[in-house]
Amino acid sequence: MKASKIKPQKKAPQRMGGGPGGGIIVGGEKAKDFKGTVKKLLDYMGKYKASIIVVMIFSAVSTIFAILGPRILGNATTSIFNSVLGMMDGTSTGIDFAYIGGIILTLVGLYVLSALFMYIQGYIMSRVSVNVTYGMRKDISQKINKLPLSYFDKTSYGEVLSRITNDVDVITQSLNQSFSQIISSITTVIGILIMMFSMSWQMTLVALAIIPISMIFVTIVVKRSQKYFSGQQEYLGHVNGHVEEMYGNHLVVKAFNGEEESLKEFNGMNENLYTSAWKSQFLSGMMMPVMQFIGNLGYVAICILGGYLTITGSITVGEIQAFIQYVRQFTQPITQIAQISNLLQQTVAASERVFDFLGEGEESPDPANPAIDDNVQGEVQFQNVKFGYDPEKIIIHDFCADIKPGQKVAIVGPTGAGKTTMIKLLMRFYDLNGGCIKVDGTDIKDFTRDDLRCMFGMVLQDAWLESGTIRENIRYGRLSAIDEEVVAAAKAAQVDHFVRTLPDGYDTVINEESSNISQGQKQLMTIARVILADPDMLILDEATSSVDTRTEMHIQEAMDNLMQGRTSFVIAHRLSTIRNADVIFVMNDGDIVEQGSHQELLDKNGFYAELYRSQFEEADEAV
Repeated sequence: MKASKIKPQKKAPQRMGGGPGGGIIVGGEKAKDFKGTVKKLLDYMGKYKASIIVVMIFSAVSTIFAILGPRILGNATTSIFNSVLGMMDGTSTGIDFAYIGGIILTLVGLYVLSALFMYIQGYIMSRVSVNVTYGMRKDISQKINKLPLSYFDKTSYGEVLSRITNDVDVITQSLNQSFSQIISSITTVIGILIMMFSMSWQMTLVALAIIPISMIFVTIVVKRSQKYFSGQQEYLGHVNGHVEEMYGNHLVVKAFNGEEESLKEFNGMNENLYTSAWKSQFLSGMMMPVMQFIGNLGYVAICILGGYLTITGSITVGEIQAFIQYVRQFTQPITQIAQISNLLQQTVAASERVFDFLGEGEESPDPANPAIDDNVQGEVQFQNVKFGYDPEKIIIHDFCADIKPGQKVAIVGPTGAGKTTMIKLLMRFYDLNGGCIKVDGTDIKDFTRDDLRCMFGMVLQDAWLESGTIRENIRYGRLSAIDEEVVAAAKAAQVDHFVRTLPDGYDTVINEESSNISQGQKQLMTIARVILADPDMLILDEATSSVDTRTEMHIQEAMDNLMQGRTSFVIAHRLSTIRNADVIFVMNDGDIVEQGSHQELLDKNGFYAELYRSQFEEADEAV
């Protein structure tokens, strides 16, 4: 057995370095149409335009208040320094504490206002981001119900689930964290540059010169580490896939003594993961100390130049202190902008997938003036039905049939003959490529899909039960049913007896861990559900194919009760179960090749008789 090759998203590290110009960010997944998707996202957020403008203003104001702090604090440092010098040469009587106290109060006021504005904009942005993603999830949920089944034929459920979970979560986090942050980061960079140039253009140029040196080092490390991070993610996917596959099929592995081979394969993958992991971590670990070293060289250069400028009288001591604070603050928003640009790429890519999903073609709309059949008789006609899941590959060529009210119709044939397809067409899960299907003389396209499907009750091969009690699962057929009606339906479906043997009876909770309930018993519950729904017509699709003979007898008895007086369509693999059908349609390659009762078809000694005899020959060989 080979491990599943899971293809993970490739990510590289995000690291920040200290000093002037320290940071690394590696590009994430990119959208195919960046500008178009951004426009769609902004249009989607249009209803929150006023709130977003307030967030932008509050974020900018909060940042401006924070930027003013070091410059004002520098004035206090200069005042204290000059006072100390004056006391040493006798030109000053002491420190002006009133002036210093005023500066401290001003700083406290500025930082309190900055924090207040930041809190308000954070609160507003959180509500906006959650409301946007709430609306997206709601739209996706509604969209799922409008999509034709043909979409799910070519798209895995995992991909659809990813839209409503992973992609929307990425958008939520990005809007909440990065939108206001990018405003504050840009404001910080511009504001700090203005402050730095206003104090000393020479020291500003020295500080800015460190950035390209840092970026050269970052580029070198990223190029060398990228392949190891990609390899780490790839081998991690292989290891996870192998473990999931081996433990998911643990009994099979043990039955064929595959433990040693499985362990050998795992060790090989783990060795590759180890090699890629330590190299990637080592290279990324070099980033912080080297960036700090480069940054500290920048501080040394700034301090030397600042000392010289102070001696010449071009700058004050307080301005040097404020300048160093600005340099420390300057590197952070640059790194944040780089990180945010990467995050925005991922966000736009996620948004593109969401909008692509929301833009998928929907089912054809229901008629504006739908037909209403208040007294369903159960007459069904297939007239020259033509259909293909792919319009280029027609599988139902010219299907014609006329089913009378109350008839029990069996549809049989080899795998791929088109049996289940006909039922899907009858329920209008797919629209025809040609011909028509009528119920009581009315084309099914003239009914709304809801009204059409309410005419039928379905028992499928897979017994689907939701997490909940047995009572709730049976009541799913008709939510307004009272407890007595639920029990009556259970009795008719031969399910009441075994339910009463359970400790909690009808209040027994069914979930994935419900090992005390067999597959056949679950199937009986689905039949009880349909009995409770009391439909006008029935569809039974391989309802007994996965149960034992004894359970099949109970299910057959329950289905006989269910089919009394109703037009019923029965798809059966075991031909012995449909001997009493009023008419049997034998399908092959999308067409009816024979039809008649069980005995009539056997007497013809044709395709059906061959199928029937082959099943008993297989049974005899098995014995």
